[in-house]
Amino acid sequence: MRDRPTAPPPPPPSSASPPPASSGSPPHRAAGRAAVVAALVLGVCSVLLLVLVAVRWHPLLALDGDIARATHRWAVRDRAVTQACRVLTDWVWDPLTMRLVCAAAAGWLVWRRAAWWTALWLAGAVALATIVQQSVKAAVGRPRPVWPDPVDSAHYAAFPSGHALTATVVCGLLLWLLRRHGAGRALWRAAVAAAVVSVAGVGVTRVWLGVHWASDVLGGWLFGALLVALAVLVYERARKRPGAPERRRG
Repeated sequence: MRDRPTAPPPPPPSSASPPPASSGSPPHRAAGRAAVVAALVLGVCSVLLLVLVAVRWHPLLALDGDIARATHRWAVRDRAVTQACRVLTDWVWDPLTMRLVCAAAAGWLVWRRAAWWTALWLAGAVALATIVQQSVKAAVGRPRPVWPDPVDSAHYAAFPSGHALTATVVCGLLLWLLRRHGAGRALWRAAVAAAVVSVAGVGVTRVWLGVHWASDVLGGWLFGALLVALAVLVYERARKRPGAPERRRG
């Protein structure tokens, strides 16, 4: 019986064939571009709001006044909610508490990952946020709401809200670090929920207690988000350099 002819084997792949095209940009480049775009947008919004507050733009002041008068009536009437807001704003979402959370995160980075540079970057970003907050307050010098029957009191100028700015910076940076270090789905969802509740909640409590105008809180959110974007941009740029500290560990 005659053997059937066999088909010739396929030619070996050429070593000169081009590699498959990449499906996207490297993660650090994408993060850097996103930080640049976010910083530009947030910077424009922050400066615009700052100018409107500084020149005392009437429509903004009128809206602030309407919101403040309505929430103050509710705060005087509902003392239980007001007391809960005081506890939350003075102990849970207070800037000192937020800075202590940041310090704990920096300590964990050093203890568990030996990430000294990242820990210093985190602490430095939060310290810079405090400097920016106090500098803008002193430059604008906006008075706080004044009531014949106040339910709470606060010091320094009103714009921007230090509580809102600090919560935004700390929660934003910690969320970014969790995402960068590959947090699990359950941890990530819980962290996002806690961050959203904290940032939004602290803003509501400051207006409810009559110690800030609504635009003060909006300014705190905008300036805080701007500082987070700039901090991420600095981090990504520093890690691109050859021999950058913790380049591999993060």
